[in-house]
Amino acid sequence: MMRIDLRSDTVTQPTAGMKDAMFSAPVGDDVFGEDPSINALEVKVASYFNAEAALFCPSGTMTNQLAIRVHTRPGDEVICHEYSHIYQYEGGGVMANSGASVRLSRGPRGLVDPDELASLLRSANDPHAPTSRVLSVENTMNKGGGACYDFKDLIALGTKAKENGLAYHLDGARLWNALIAKNDEARAYGPLFDTISVCLSKGLGCPVGSVLVGNKELIARAYRLRKMMGGGMRQAGILAAAGIYALNHHIERLAEDHKRAQVIAQALNSYSWISKVEPVETNIVIFYVTEGLRPDAIIEKLASHDVHIVSMGEGKLRMVTHLDFDDDQMSELLRILPQAV
Repeated sequence: MMRIDLRSDTVTQPTAGMKDAMFSAPVGDDVFGEDPSINALEVKVASYFNAEAALFCPSGTMTNQLAIRVHTRPGDEVICHEYSHIYQYEGGGVMANSGASVRLSRGPRGLVDPDELASLLRSANDPHAPTSRVLSVENTMNKGGGACYDFKDLIALGTKAKENGLAYHLDGARLWNALIAKNDEARAYGPLFDTISVCLSKGLGCPVGSVLVGNKELIARAYRLRKMMGGGMRQAGILAAAGIYALNHHIERLAEDHKRAQVIAQALNSYSWISKVEPVETNIVIFYVTEGLRPDAIIEKLASHDVHIVSMGEGKLRMVTHLDFDDDQMSELLRILPQAV
């Protein structure tokens, strides 16, 4: 039986070329700033987004939390969508790490509407309310089915954030996918956002790591906070080398994942037991089963065929295509799916 794992794009194995790059990487003590591979990765990512500086971290949760911490003081508030990773999946870190509260947008597919932002802002003159300090957007939006922002909307949100004194943070865990799907220019993102978090261990297929991007002052503050949060690493250049390899070899191929996700969505739309499939823009397929069927039962039935997917709550079932999901697995998946009920 062929194992098909579509739970996430984090389940991938390093490629042979990536392993070679890791095992041959020059390393040093990064806490002393002496790991040449980490230094090279940080320069490469900063340059990619036309930003001043970057900081390598163990996870995207850490890069997001560092960004929120440098932008806020206890009692401040972060504006984000209710589907946001920083709100849903980071263990209450906004509150625990930064002492900040959260103000939630509820627009469709997890995207904040520029026209909604004014209604989410707190009055700076209201002593009873927290101070609106950060606008955080997620691109692609995981729980929204890999939805992507139009760049013009990101510009509009950034303009309104600046007008209202808000820092502008991008949770770009899967920003690489959005860049391919929308044909956006990466170098336009750095000047637009105060901070950007990008993940290397999702679509790019690295075993570990995320990078926080911003200006030199913010990244210097994040560097100190990274140490405080336990993120100081020693000879971690073997991990950074995987990131350099992925940036050189794995970005353009994301289009293949997007095409396979479209094929899966088309197949799901043809089954009577599927009530809805969210629009697919990138590598995430979210779908709902018809009334009377238990989503967990579909997960269990597919697992009995060694096909593995996850629930996102609220009736959402998710499949994520990735580096290790190939055409043979696609054919087998399409053979198995009609047997899921």
